[in-house]
Amino acid sequence: MIEKIRNIFQVPELKRRILFTLALFVIYRLGEHLPSPGVNAKALAGAFESQRGTLFGLYDLFVGGAFSRATIFALGIMPYISSSIILQVLGAVVPYFEKLRKEGEEGQKKLTQITRYGTVLISIIQSFAYAVYLVNMGAGEGLAVVPDPGPLFFLSTVVTQTTGTIFVMWLGEKITEHGIGNGISLIIFVNIIGGVPNAVLAGIDSFRGGSLSLFTILAVLIIMVGVVAAVVVMTQAQRKIPVQYAKRIVGRRMYGGASTHIPLRVNSAGVIPIIFASSFMILPATIAGFVPPTHPLAAIGQWLSPGSLLYMFIYGIIIIFFTYFYTAVVLNPNDLAENMRKYGGFVPGIRPGRKTAEYIDRVLSRITLPGAVFLALIAVVPDSLLNTMGLPFLGFGGTSVLIVVGVALDTLQQVESHLLMRHYEGFVKKGRIRGRQRM
Repeated sequence: MIEKIRNIFQVPELKRRILFTLALFVIYRLGEHLPSPGVNAKALAGAFESQRGTLFGLYDLFVGGAFSRATIFALGIMPYISSSIILQVLGAVVPYFEKLRKEGEEGQKKLTQITRYGTVLISIIQSFAYAVYLVNMGAGEGLAVVPDPGPLFFLSTVVTQTTGTIFVMWLGEKITEHGIGNGISLIIFVNIIGGVPNAVLAGIDSFRGGSLSLFTILAVLIIMVGVVAAVVVMTQAQRKIPVQYAKRIVGRRMYGGASTHIPLRVNSAGVIPIIFASSFMILPATIAGFVPPTHPLAAIGQWLSPGSLLYMFIYGIIIIFFTYFYTAVVLNPNDLAENMRKYGGFVPGIRPGRKTAEYIDRVLSRITLPGAVFLALIAVVPDSLLNTMGLPFLGFGGTSVLIVVGVALDTLQQVESHLLMRHYEGFVKKGRIRGRQRM
């Protein structure tokens, strides 16, 4: 492993990209600790403890705790992700966005620009809502989270949070362009990993205090290893549809005749269904926190509180639904079949055109089912086990594991490609085989 790490820094371009990425990570982490003006941080920390199991607690996980500390990066990269998801959904139903998606590089540039404008608009709306949330937070307990809730506070919060989100978006794009890996995903990765030291320290304190036994620690480690291994397997799992390209004679040259495949991932939707379902399920508990205990919405919030059997059942069903929905958005069998037909490709034994689209749709529907069930289990089981053991502070949820493992694998593959292009030994076995073949 030491030799492989040494190989990374022997490639000048790869070394520069990694150091550039780490430098921007440092800048981002520093910004996560710069307080937003007009907020009492101590009062906010005390008032936010009751919000851990709500939508705000989930949001706080993705922004590395900046939301609960009211820093200038409190909104993080989430407005950009929301804007991207909205455009992806619109691309499946609005002809204009669908046309841009098919225009290649020029269309992608326009979509990127629209995504940026959408990010600014969503940031303005969310930052104003965040200001209202801070003003109302702790009012019932007599905590002055915002000592002076005047118009100037609302204006400064909107300007600060919107600017912070734009800066984080810029950091993510620069990491993607000049660094290593996908910048937006890596920012969320850093936020989740940033909470690991605190969770480990909390576990050590519990062990020293006697509330955590050695057997429980071993059981948790076994659960973690099993969950990570399952996530790796399901993230990499794919169904390969064979494709044959017909031979074409152009002038005196013959083109085509090659055999390839279409890789359909078992989990094509990634972590998006869990994020959608989490936001949907935590919404009742979030609303219940703003109404009196005697209000009917408060009772609904208790029925759908995280950890209950009803919550887990409905949560799993919604994840399965959103998995099929989002897979249909990102993968269009008709487009795949049409692109194959244009370039003379066909699936052996299947007629080109409509029959090929139907075949791809049928295969995609079948392999999505185990992927959807896996997402539902991975989102419910780890949290349930940790809550049963009395260890909710670990934060080892399925959502965070999927993001961390997925981003780590994607970044590792990019590092692998840089090494193999220069005939260096890679990190994984198949990479070493390819490297030897090239040499």
